[in-house]
Amino acid sequence: MDLKITGKVKQVLKEQSGKSQNGPWRKQDFILETGGQYPRPVCVTQWGDKIDEFDVKEGEELTAYIDIQSREYNGRWYTDVKAWKIEKGTPNNRSTPPSQDDELPPFDLSDSDENIPF
Repeated sequence: MDLKITGKVKQVLKEQSGKSQNGPWRKQDFILETGGQYPRPVCVTQWGDKIDEFDVKEGEELTAYIDIQSREYNGRWYTDVKAWKIEKGTPNNRSTPPSQDDELPPFDLSDSDENIPF
């Protein structure tokens, strides 16, 4: 199941970094405000090299493909919304070119030989 959220970047927060048992880490949050009648702000986290790859900027319209994960610490629960893919632009006006698969017409695999031109 692909979870995604579309909106406008309202704020890009300061990058955080540190060291853990697994080595150095870095993360950066941004606030994505959804559209519609009742817009909602959502804090989305990007980790490691994704920060440079996504290059999220305030004011951009984008769709973030996300994983949602909760964890317990000292009896309290914390939930992260982690972006693993970003598409810039509105859903109807993407800045990334469509894949070749999106441009191909559907192919009929029926057993009928009637439509074969030879």
